[in-house]
Amino acid sequence: MGFLDGILGGAVGAEMATVVNGLIEKHGGVQGIVAQLEQQGLGGTVRSWIGTGANAPITADQIHQAFGSDTVQELAAKFGLSPQDLAAKLSAVLPQAIDKLTPGGVMPKS
Repeated sequence: MGFLDGILGGAVGAEMATVVNGLIEKHGGVQGIVAQLEQQGLGGTVRSWIGTGANAPITADQIHQAFGSDTVQELAAKFGLSPQDLAAKLSAVLPQAIDKLTPGGVMPKS
């Protein structure tokens, strides 16, 4: 189990921690995820996850839009899920994951 899996496992469950970890690695870290979401017009949403207040929701459709169908299909195939199921699960756990990885509203250095 990787470092991020350990941090996230308790918050989002081991299987989804691995999925989120894969998404984060594919985008070059938490900063890459934040940049990707900001580029897709979801800056306010992702900033709510980093901040110390309530996490704004994201939909499965927004996950598809932000990360692209190829990425969603690739991760879904890797973890034995349909792209729709993966996007739905990511929409539920990604806000929590980014929140946990940015304690006190501080982005990790790596």
